[in-house]
Amino acid sequence: MKIIRLRAGKERSLLRRHPWIFESAIAKGGGDSGETVRVESAEGLFLGWAAFSPASKIRARMWSFDEKQRIDAGFFQASIAKAVQARTRFDIQSNGVRLIHGESDGLPGLIVDRYGDTLVAQFTSAGVERWKEAIADALLAETGLSKLYERSDASSRTLEGLTEQTGWLRGDGATDLVLQEHDWKLHLSIATGHKTGFYLDQRDSRQKFASYTQRLQFQRVLNCFCYTGGFSVAALSGGAGHVTSIDSSGPALELGAANVALNGFDASRATWLDADVNASLRQFGQEGRTFDAIILDPPKFAPTVAHAERAARAYKDINRLAFKLLEPGGVLFTYSCSGGISADLFHKIVAGAGADAGVDGFITERMGGAPDHPMTIAFPEGEYLKGLVVMRR
Repeated sequence: MKIIRLRAGKERSLLRRHPWIFESAIAKGGGDSGETVRVESAEGLFLGWAAFSPASKIRARMWSFDEKQRIDAGFFQASIAKAVQARTRFDIQSNGVRLIHGESDGLPGLIVDRYGDTLVAQFTSAGVERWKEAIADALLAETGLSKLYERSDASSRTLEGLTEQTGWLRGDGATDLVLQEHDWKLHLSIATGHKTGFYLDQRDSRQKFASYTQRLQFQRVLNCFCYTGGFSVAALSGGAGHVTSIDSSGPALELGAANVALNGFDASRATWLDADVNASLRQFGQEGRTFDAIILDPPKFAPTVAHAERAARAYKDINRLAFKLLEPGGVLFTYSCSGGISADLFHKIVAGAGADAGVDGFITERMGGAPDHPMTIAFPEGEYLKGLVVMRR
């Protein structure tokens, strides 16, 4: 067994059960890509077992802090069983579920979503790439399913020295699926859709928006960065009079229109704009248009803390423009999925946007990812998605 030894004082995060070891923390030692290594303190004390990644700045990711643990096929089977069992304790109103959420489930770099009878997996770290076959076998054994599709095309694989890989790992079948979520259905593609095919992490936020729409009787709703229209369908389900949805992807908008039809809503209640969100918000302001409710769910502006300053300006700009279009008493659902933007910083950004727009509001909810996308006590970086529901005063 190969060993890596840390520099003095660098063991503190591991003693708190944090799963990452950065390149700068290692004094000596190493291994092959994905190889299991023994991690020791500067004094030679055992700290844990980790997967080594010679190409990444996160040089090792922890598998276990138990010296007696063996990292083998049985380890992955037990870890996957534990994660799948945990999902049975969550209130998930959908046949789309995140079964494995990386570090939060003790499997760094592994994402697995279930859509009905189909599993979709992303292997984004050297460790899980090395154990891919054992992981695939364990996933099928634990779920009783026979179809597993790989979507290992995330940009983070390049940081691990890995190439993109997509396609069926086990079995085969249709890649265009229909997801049942709350009171509605949604088309998705596991082959071409974002992430593993859909944004399951916003499931509860969509239901929350439908509830607000029904209770406050929104008539004019604006959904920005709408993708395939999940929030648009939720708004129509809640009784919205009309929803304007904006995205820069024509194929996503076509799927959004198909989702409206799939749920039996009148197409005249939805407008789809293939356009830039910022330019559209400015144009609406010039035209004097206003809305009862606005959703801002932009893509990741800050993948790391190093990008936070530039991202903060982008978040502030779209929120400022949205506040100006919001009717008094209207509601803004605004989100950041950037890991480099903390919840506290996001609050400050939205507050600054309101001040610049001359608008104040009540924060009625703080939103996060659905419970099957958990953040653990030891891994606060898992809180990548954060949101605020602001009611304009």
